[in-house]
Amino acid sequence: MSPHIQVWKWHATMAASIFHRVTGAALYFGSFLIALWIVALGARPAGGGEAPALYSTIEAILASIPGQVILVLWAAAVLFHWANGIRYLVWSGPRVGFDPKTASGVSVFNFVFAILGALAIWAAATFI
Repeated sequence: MSPHIQVWKWHATMAASIFHRVTGAALYFGSFLIALWIVALGARPAGGGEAPALYSTIEAILASIPGQVILVLWAAAVLFHWANGIRYLVWSGPRVGFDPKTASGVSVFNFVFAILGALAIWAAATFI
């Protein structure tokens, strides 16, 4: 373990930076699963009939409780990575938001945005 993790006091911007890297890796693997689902969706017969085994298997996995949890977490990862990417873009472009109070506030906002956004997507997909 790096000594800097044990020396530095944890704060929101540190957590956001680490979580940005983690969500980037999660999106890499999650995109593979979404692509597999799209391929299975394309293999489904257009006029009805018996669904291929791949589609039925993936549909059963995604409809299960663990599958739903994975989808909600993946949506949260997408939203967090997107919002935090905008933060990095603003830091690189206009170069604003570097003061500690603003940086921490934006980091906390990104976490809240990701959680509430993922729950809103789940609620819309479930109840609408």
